[in-house]
Amino acid sequence: MRDEAGASAETRRRVLEAAGELGYQPDSRARLLRSGRSRLLGVVFGIQHPFHADLVTGLYTAARETGYELALSAVTAERDESEAITGLLQDRCEALILLGPQSTVADLTRLAARLPVVVLARAVRQADIDVIRSADAEGLSLAVDYLVGMGHRSIAHIDGGRAPGAADRRRGYRQAMRGHGLGDQVRIVPGGLTESDGAAAARTLLDARPTTVSATRNPVDTRPTAVTVFNDRCATGVLDVFARAGVGVPEAVSVIGYDDSTLARLAHVDLTTVAQDVVTMTHSAVARAIDRVEGAAVDHRELVIPPRLVVRGTTGPVEAN
Repeated sequence: MRDEAGASAETRRRVLEAAGELGYQPDSRARLLRSGRSRLLGVVFGIQHPFHADLVTGLYTAARETGYELALSAVTAERDESEAITGLLQDRCEALILLGPQSTVADLTRLAARLPVVVLARAVRQADIDVIRSADAEGLSLAVDYLVGMGHRSIAHIDGGRAPGAADRRRGYRQAMRGHGLGDQVRIVPGGLTESDGAAAARTLLDARPTTVSATRNPVDTRPTAVTVFNDRCATGVLDVFARAGVGVPEAVSVIGYDDSTLARLAHVDLTTVAQDVVTMTHSAVARAIDRVEGAAVDHRELVIPPRLVVRGTTGPVEAN
């Protein structure tokens, strides 16, 4: 069954034929456990995040030729991150890859004392934890730079609250706006991770009332001509509310998401977005986890990977507004 030498060609044929008729499959995990190894990399992901699905796909590709297998454990509305991690520990995983974990640094540190932990898509400043993440502040700077180059000055940012990466994206937005001399135009609207969060933020923007400038007594529309959004899922909620209100995108307002998830690439969404380098991030995460398991020397704990802007149909020049 292991294709080792010792059996004649005829015996091998008969055994494999019988195994096929019985539907028998060798238990590779049991064989590894007898050797004291599982060669399993545990992955914790949020089932509600479209971008996590892209990361899981990339992790499978990265692990394919390594001799290690992935064991997945999902965080759901009724299953928290602690429970998802416990399941993988019971499966005797040799390392964990956590996608945008919500656990505290103290909890992550305790976990890293038991086995190697690689955090993917979240900044964690702790010497015992490996981190692979995108340069989130740089990503928002790319978005703002592009919009300013298209003539926009009134640019709002819909925030991600306390979600991983949100603070860096806020900082990148503020820095870019100030760098373009638009510090007085900075506007951060509470948002979140989901479509409903984006919809609520969009309604806040639409409810803005014109103000009057005392020198001219003319009303000035306080609605932005462009919006950057914490992630693609939140951005779809923004697009839905704008569409229902008859606000043209990008004719009246340009919208930029973040992640370049499969959601953004749907033809009817066609969302301009900041793309995280999934291939580099996932291959680096798998390589780092295996290096830690096998005791290889690693010079640095954190790897920060540059993002890129992907321009699609939800952005246009301010002259169209």
